[in-house]
Amino acid sequence: MVSLHPVPAEFDRASESIRAVEFRSDLRVQEIRPPEGLAPNALALAADVSPSQLHEDSHLGTGRFIFLHDLSEPDAWRGQYRVVCFAQAPLETDIGGDAMLPEVAWSWLLDALADEGAEFDYPSGTVTVVNSKGFGELAEQGEGSQIEIRASWSPQNELLAPHVSAWSTFLCMLSGLPPVDSNEVPTLRHGLRSDGRG
Repeated sequence: MVSLHPVPAEFDRASESIRAVEFRSDLRVQEIRPPEGLAPNALALAADVSPSQLHEDSHLGTGRFIFLHDLSEPDAWRGQYRVVCFAQAPLETDIGGDAMLPEVAWSWLLDALADEGAEFDYPSGTVTVVNSKGFGELAEQGEGSQIEIRASWSPQNELLAPHVSAWSTFLCMLSGLPPVDSNEVPTLRHGLRSDGRG
């Protein structure tokens, strides 16, 4: 029996583009079940930054990339496609206290998209920095900082590979990993607790 809701060819092509992306070895990426109810068609990726010199369960950062497709072109998207992404990383406390950090982090994301040649419109998002200090029985945790970015934008076409590559590059930068091909791109210094976990 023919399905009443066949998967559109545009979504298939976009999915193939996403799955064709190759990632650096210290970024572990896997496809996960996308959140339900956001769009008729969706594909999601989860990523953990985990350099080989750290313990297998240690992470400098984590992220999610969700591609949404809706032929009805929702007004908020102003098109068929929307990307929703998330990135989070621990920081050294002096970096977390920098008032310009949100602006810098947001500019890194837009620069990564531009550098990869991603074609998109209507970007939006938030950058949140949390600084904490342990007291009492938690005093041994000391001070810590964490940055979290939630962003979305509307790709202009089904060529999603540049968008995924930009997201992965941004996550690695945010987590303090040096660029693969250049020593000139800045990165943030990450913070790890004394037990080695991010």
